Amino acid sequence: MEKLKGLLKRKELWAVVGLLLILLFNLIFSPNFFKLSINNGHLYGSMIDVLNRGASLVIVSIGMCLVIASRGIDISVGSVNALGAMVAAYLLTIGTPVVAAIASGLLIGCLCGLWNGFLVAKLNIQPMIATLILMTVGRGFAQIISGGEILTLGKTSYSFIGRGYFLGLPFPTILMGLIVLFVYLLTRRTSLGLSIESVGINEQSARYAGINTRQVLWICYIICGVLAALSGMMDSANVSSADGNNNGLMLELDAILAVVLGGTSMDGGKFYLGGTVVGALFIQTLSTTIFTFGIPSETIMVVKAIVVIFVVLLSSERMKEWSTAMKQKRKAGVSVEN
Repeated sequence: MEKLKGLLKRKELWAVVGLLLILLFNLIFSPNFFKLSINNGHLYGSMIDVLNRGASLVIVSIGMCLVIASRGIDISVGSVNALGAMVAAYLLTIGTPVVAAIASGLLIGCLCGLWNGFLVAKLNIQPMIATLILMTVGRGFAQIISGGEILTLGKTSYSFIGRGYFLGLPFPTILMGLIVLFVYLLTRRTSLGLSIESVGINEQSARYAGINTRQVLWICYIICGVLAALSGMMDSANVSSADGNNNGLMLELDAILAVVLGGTSMDGGKFYLGGTVVGALFIQTLSTTIFTFGIPSETIMVVKAIVVIFVVLLSSERMKEWSTAMKQKRKAGVSVEN
C-alpha cells in the first residue's frame, strides 16, 4: 500500500498515464500502429516513427528541462533551432565539409546559449524577456543568411543525422538516447544536478552555500542552446532543406509542455529527465495518432491546449490547497469514527 501511495505521488505519473492511454487507444482502434516490419535491414512502423520524429523534441526538451529547473525559461529554442540548421545548410551549399558544417551549427547554438546566459546570469534580466530578444533576432539572422529563401541540400552524408539508420534503428533515435544518457550522467553523477536544483529552489541561499550560481545558469543556457541547434540540424537533414521562417516554429511551446508534463515545476527546483522524455514522446505519439486517423492537423493545437489547461489546473496552488483540505477532512472523519 505504501509503495502504491509513493507511486501515485511521483511527478512523472501523469505523463506516463497519458502516454499509456494513447497507446491503449491505438491498440483498440488501430492495431497496425504497433506493427513492425524490416526492410533492407531497417525497422519500420508507427512506433519507430514516433521515436524517430520525436527525437528532435526530446533533445530540445532535455535542454529546456535544465533551464526551467534553474527557475528560468528559454523561449528562443525555436529560433536557435532554425539558426543552427540554416548556418549548417548554408556552409554545406558553399562546399564546406559536413563535419565542419555540423560543428559550426553547434557552435552557433553554444553562442546563443552564452548570450542568453549573459543576459540572465550577468545582467539579471528576467529570463522570459532575455530569451525573447533572441527569439526575435535569431530567426531574423537565419533569414538574412539565406536571403529569405529556403536552402535545399543535395544528397550528402549530412542527411544521415536526420534520416540515417544504424544497426537497423533510425540514427536520430540512437542520437536521442546518447544525449539523454549524457545529460543524465552529467547531472546525476556530478554535482551539477544538485547545483541546478539548489539554484532553482533559492538562488540566494545557493550563493551563500558557495555555489557559483552564475556559472550554473550559464551552463544550463549553453546546454539548451547547443541541443536546440542540434535538433534544428536533425530536422533540416531529415527534409534536406533549411527554412529560416518555419523551422522550429512553436517548438518552445512543445518543449515547455513536455517538461511540465514530465513533472518538472515551472517554479524551479527538482527536475525529472525521464519524465521529460516521456512527456515529449506523449506529444509526438498524440500527433502521430491524429495523423494516422486522418484528423486535420489543426486539431493537434486544440488537443495540446486542452492538455495545457489540465496540467495548469492540476499544478495550480488553489487545486493543491483544495486537495490538501480534502485529505485533512478525510483524516478528521476517520479520527471521529475511531
